Order: sequence, then C-alpha cells, then structure tokens
Amino acid sequence: MMHMTFYWGRDVTLLFDSWKTKTWAEYSLTLLTCFLFSAFYQYLEDRRLRLKQPQLSSSSSSSSTSPPTTTPLLDSKPGGGGGARSLVRILGAVMFGVNSAIGYMLMLAVMSFNGGVFVAVVVGLSAGYLVFRSNDQDAVVVDNPCACA
Repeated sequence: MMHMTFYWGRDVTLLFDSWKTKTWAEYSLTLLTCFLFSAFYQYLEDRRLRLKQPQLSSSSSSSSTSPPTTTPLLDSKPGGGGGARSLVRILGAVMFGVNSAIGYMLMLAVMSFNGGVFVAVVVGLSAGYLVFRSNDQDAVVVDNPCACA
C-alpha cells in the first residue's frame, strides 16, 4: 500500500519495486543517494547555463544598432549558423534532457511521501545551489521568458 501522507521511517520503496529499504544502513544509503543526485542536478544546471551564456552574450553584442530580441524564434537565423554553434546547441539540448530526467526522478522520489527522502532532496538541492550556483557574479540568465517553460 502506497502512503498518501508524509511518514517517518526506514521502510521505503523508492522509484522501483526492487529499491526497498529494510535496515537503517540501506535507508541511510538511499538518503545519501537522494542528496547526491539533488546536488548533481544543481551542478548540471550550472554547467548548462554556463554553456549557453557565451552564446547569449555574443548574440546580443553582435547587433549593436538594433535592440536585442527576447523571443527565440525571432533571434534564430535560417540555416543553423555554423558547426560549432550547432554542436553547442545539441550539447545544451542533451544536458537539458538529462537534467529534466533527474529532476523528474527527484520529484517522484519525494512523492514516496517519506519525510527523510523529502529532507534529503531539499537539503541536497540547497547544498548544490550553495556550492555550484550561489557565487555567480554575472547577470541572471533567463533561458525562456515564458513562465511555463
């Protein structure tokens, strides 16, 4: 029976039927895994934004006479724009996909309704943000102006 309210305890089934914890050692390793994946999520997000940052600054500085556009469809040029830029776009898309998959897996882990898993994910996200993303001196990069994206 799946829990529908938060509970505290070492017996948890996480993501797969085969990932069940029965002992405190298994539960501790599960919480450590949740913590590390949460911090890794923040690391990947930082890497993806840093990969995209030079591309955003070069596209805004190249058109000094016209105001910069904020919509991706108006900013793109037909024909791609070169092999290196295409490679960066493909790498950015792959990183986005991997980061999205990790984010959804973390969400599903929290939906186990185990209090320890919830705390491990939130603390891991916070620690990852502190280590990898809080010391940015640069301006905030808005990937997409749409709030639902």
